[in-house]
Amino acid sequence: MNEKVIIMDVPINKVTMEEATNKVVTYLSGDGKHTVFTPNPEIIMEAQEDGEFMKILQEADLVVADGIGVVLASKILKVEKLPERVGGYDLMQSVLGEIKDKDTKVYFLGSKPGVAKLAAKNMRKKYPGINIVGARDGYFKEEDEAEIIKEIRDLQVDLLLVGLGAPRQEKWIYDNIDELGIKVGAGVGGSLDVMAGTVKRAPKAFQKLGLEWFYRLITNPRRAKRMMRLPKFGIKVVFMRLTGK
Repeated sequence: MNEKVIIMDVPINKVTMEEATNKVVTYLSGDGKHTVFTPNPEIIMEAQEDGEFMKILQEADLVVADGIGVVLASKILKVEKLPERVGGYDLMQSVLGEIKDKDTKVYFLGSKPGVAKLAAKNMRKKYPGINIVGARDGYFKEEDEAEIIKEIRDLQVDLLLVGLGAPRQEKWIYDNIDELGIKVGAGVGGSLDVMAGTVKRAPKAFQKLGLEWFYRLITNPRRAKRMMRLPKFGIKVVFMRLTGK
């Protein structure tokens, strides 16, 4: 399960959803500290222009393909094929379901004011027994970070879900994991918004076709600039396939 597929220098773990879930649960039952990231094509393209971000992804313990485009790229490039898409939201839901009857301490950090707390409230209803010990929004200043880190450390958090958007969330986890005292730090993007119900997931039909990105675009046209990375990703994948570079 430690096999990796390299997509544009980003190592993606060759795992199914079940395997990824088991990996995170295993991390939570141990004593080490681990990072879990979920790059999609947009994030992979961001890493091409940000050396620090690329290094963080390369050093992560678990990196899964959050985006059908990443899975398709593995097929087009004829590297080791990724078995399936492992969406970040779905992975975290699977993990929460597995730990709901355990004493694993969970903390939500990110999104707009009120969202993380609402997400925590909803997840407590969805997974009775889940031990969510704290929640805080992502609109904090640099001078607030020491207080946030202390709170998480004092609460002895095991699983920290950080939804600050990429690459900020990955960099924040990477920079602070030693002080946080957590077992797993996961970058979850907009997952807290979905958990809170303030953002709706794409309908099942879009999910099955791998078109969640298109649904997000038509429901939020402001994402258009970010979405321009998708065709660039596709073009680069095809170019690499044709040239072998």
